[in-house]
Amino acid sequence: MKIKNLRSTAVVNLLIAIVLTLIVNFSYLLSLMVEKRESNTQRQEQRMQKPEHEGVLQLSEDGYGYVICEKSLSPEYPDSVVQYKIFVNNRKARWYNLQDGDRLRCTAFPPRGKGNRSIDEILLQNGQEPAPIIYDRPSRGEDMAVQLLYYFLLSYLLLMVMTSRLDKQNFSTRNYLQRCTVVIILTFACYFLAPFINWQTGKVMMMFQHDGPSIDWMVTLKCTVVLVVAVLYGRIYGLLSQRQQIMLENEHLRGENLQARYNMLVGQINPHFFFNSLNSLAMLIRDNENDKALNYIDQLSYTFRYIIQNGQNTTSTLAEEIEFARAYGELFKVRYADKLFFDIEIDTAYSDYTLPSLTLQPLIGNAVKHNTITRKQPFHIIIRTEGDKLVVANRKAPKIEPEPSTGIGLQNLRSRWQLITGKDIEIRETNEEFIVRLPLQKPQL
Repeated sequence: MKIKNLRSTAVVNLLIAIVLTLIVNFSYLLSLMVEKRESNTQRQEQRMQKPEHEGVLQLSEDGYGYVICEKSLSPEYPDSVVQYKIFVNNRKARWYNLQDGDRLRCTAFPPRGKGNRSIDEILLQNGQEPAPIIYDRPSRGEDMAVQLLYYFLLSYLLLMVMTSRLDKQNFSTRNYLQRCTVVIILTFACYFLAPFINWQTGKVMMMFQHDGPSIDWMVTLKCTVVLVVAVLYGRIYGLLSQRQQIMLENEHLRGENLQARYNMLVGQINPHFFFNSLNSLAMLIRDNENDKALNYIDQLSYTFRYIIQNGQNTTSTLAEEIEFARAYGELFKVRYADKLFFDIEIDTAYSDYTLPSLTLQPLIGNAVKHNTITRKQPFHIIIRTEGDKLVVANRKAPKIEPEPSTGIGLQNLRSRWQLITGKDIEIRETNEEFIVRLPLQKPQL
């Protein structure tokens, strides 16, 4: 069970880590799509004739710059010129190894809206053809793979720390805060292993290799989002696990309570049956009916053996209960020779159906105890099946002097039936007849 729960937790953490990785890298993925779209647009514009421009490059420290160009307003007035700028992004500057102050002849894309033109192709660099493009950096696909892999591993690591080995002893606030401390330390340590793209070299580097400031706000934001999600999910997971553990404990306690109540009810049956049996045996001994007494002892031994073997079982099959009823009935036939009869008609199709153990004993005992049994009025106890119900019936012949009764027998039977099957028994009593209908349970395959 623990291995199954561990696997389930790992799978859920894996899925959450994938989703979280896509979320924190959404802007990166979006930029790739936009860049691809812009590249397609630029290819279409390249088919158009672009005029040439010449000017001096002014490059900033972050790699971006402008080519400052001059244009004469009129050939008649050569001194009347106007300046305009052509934007150079850091990739172009890096690919062509451009330096601040280079004189460039180039083509440019037309401006969009009120923006500046952007450089397209460099024709001359300081009067010479440009050097081969520097392109020793990984592809954009490799950049994306590195970014996704790092944040996936970070997310999965933090989630596993927050959710692994949680049991009923690990639901305390102290334990949760300890886990939060661990993931914060891990996030801080992993920050220096986070990948980023160095615009000067175009290579994927780690934060501890950064030559400039040690804080990259984009990497910090991504790591913080992963940390916050892991902490919140750890709290939610802990509460759900605690709730599940409480439900399991309650179910366990409920089962123990039912077993205790069942054992108590069975314990009430055994003394009741034992004292009745001893009274019957004492009567035979007083009457010097030794053969009947020995036969009675044999039958009594069988019935007690059945009670010992099945008293700890919650249910028995109908066939077992009927066999016990026949043996139990023989105990009464010793006392009521030719006066007491058992009419048993059981459909064999229901032999494997189950019912609570020791069900027929109190019904037979009560029928014999509370009714007159004489040669002129022989007494019949009917045990039969009606569909999936077991019916125990007898005519009512109350004794002139009723036997004292506490009602424990029927009450125990009803209580045990409700505890074990969740169903109730049907008791119908008229002036002439007493009938009990017991719903049988279909055997589990």
